[in-house]
Amino acid sequence: MQLQNKKILLGISGGIAAYKTPDLVRKLTAQGATVRVVVTASAKEFVSPLSLQAVSGHIVHDSLLDPAAEAAMGHIELAKWADILLLAPATANLLAKLTVGLADDLLTTLCLATRAPLVIAPAMNQQMWQAAATQQNMSVLTARGIDFIGPASGAQACGDTGYGRMSEPEDIVEHLCKCTAAKTLPDLSATRVLITAGPTQEALDPVRYISNHSSGKMGYALAHAAQQAGAEVVLISGPTTLNVSPGITKIDVVSAEQMHNAVMGQIQQCDIFIATAAVADYRASSVADNKIKKKDEELTLTFVKNPDILKTVANLPSPPFTVGFAAESQNVEHYARSKLHNKKLNMIAANNISTAGLGFNSDHNALHVIWPDGEQHLPAQPKVQLAGELLSVVATQFKKKTSK
Repeated sequence: MQLQNKKILLGISGGIAAYKTPDLVRKLTAQGATVRVVVTASAKEFVSPLSLQAVSGHIVHDSLLDPAAEAAMGHIELAKWADILLLAPATANLLAKLTVGLADDLLTTLCLATRAPLVIAPAMNQQMWQAAATQQNMSVLTARGIDFIGPASGAQACGDTGYGRMSEPEDIVEHLCKCTAAKTLPDLSATRVLITAGPTQEALDPVRYISNHSSGKMGYALAHAAQQAGAEVVLISGPTTLNVSPGITKIDVVSAEQMHNAVMGQIQQCDIFIATAAVADYRASSVADNKIKKKDEELTLTFVKNPDILKTVANLPSPPFTVGFAAESQNVEHYARSKLHNKKLNMIAANNISTAGLGFNSDHNALHVIWPDGEQHLPAQPKVQLAGELLSVVATQFKKKTSK
């Protein structure tokens, strides 16, 4: 009964996966949740409201303009009632509406009117899932701190095979149980948090540059979590396709030198510095004015070291609480502890980038968090959820340090 007393508002949009939702409702109620259901007009073509009413024990809501409901502002009451708003299945159309803030039916109106966290289980054809517009919408919604479950890969009703299947009801319930059990965010009110995120790009000529595979997702998730915890947040970001929530101050940079300058311009006013950015260690000693032409079989370039942002901050006369990241492919703990000691950090979060499905460009990660007199393992989970757990560890050690 891990969802005991949780009030879950289930929003169902019009996809073939809607046929799974009566089973989802049964499994949610079996874990102790109270479930109320909202369906779109097209969802009713795939699943019967009567079936959903039978398994939930509550009338199914389907109209924003229901005279009886509107007399009591029914959609606002539903929005206030929910502890969690779960959208399953969420079609490509619904994701697009959420991205731009449309509220043209009961379900999309509830998404804007509620303060409850949104959890989304997408479901669509594999080509629709891969479409650039859908992926862009996913990036925008993820940056807002919305949690996603799936989609899964497999055979689809249209005959295609690939990613786009709605996660199975038991997987959705398991995910909600884990989220509910996760630590609540710490109180970081009256705290200023500076975060770096994403890759840097080091120019070789007007056309080419060297970079890395960092997506920025971990840093953006931390920025959102810190804002939700009440902190004033400044995010310094290398080139990414991600967006930030309103209220977060974002400074865009390209190169390591630009990131260094931006950090040093903000660092005196911050209490906590979290360096998630994958900053290039080296840059070209000189950048060609024109495109380098292909002439010989081999090309030799000379590189010089970039400024070490993390070490510079940690060794300031009055440094903030400084947290580094160590993305390693071997001897992960050894290299992380060496970095913690050599750079005089307060904490380091290490991850193994050789683990399939975790780290760079993934929506999931696992971290081994280490500080001078302790450590904690944070298991593999969505980065949005992981950010909250890491922030709790950071806040605990920060408060210990500042209380001495």
